[in-house]
Amino acid sequence: MAKRGGFPGGAMPGNMNNLMKQAQRMQRQMEEGQKELETKEFTAKAGGGAVEVTVTGKKEIVSVKLAEEVVDPEDIEMLQDLIVAAANEALRQAEDENNAMMSRMTGGFGGGFPF
Repeated sequence: MAKRGGFPGGAMPGNMNNLMKQAQRMQRQMEEGQKELETKEFTAKAGGGAVEVTVTGKKEIVSVKLAEEVVDPEDIEMLQDLIVAAANEALRQAEDENNAMMSRMTGGFGGGFPF
C-alpha cells in the first residue's frame, strides 16, 4: 500500500536547509536594517517652519526648535498644538521608513508570513 501524503524518502532535508538559510539571512538583514533605521533622524516642521521636531528611528524626540515669534504667552495652546503636529509628523516619517524597510525585506508579505 502506498503512503499517503509526505514526500518520497521522507522529509526534504535539502529544501528545509535552504529554507532555514534563507530565513536566517532574512533575519540578519532585518536586524541590520533595524540598526540602520535606529541611527536615522527624521525632522518635521509645523506652523510654516516655526516649530521643528527631530526624532530618531527609535521614535525618540531628540530636538525641538522654536522660532521666537511662535512663543506667545497669550497663546500657549497654539504652540502646544504646533509641537504635537510636528512631533507626530516626524514619528510618521520614521514609521513610514520602517514599513518601507520591512516591505523590502519581506518582499511585500506585509511584515508577516502565512504560517
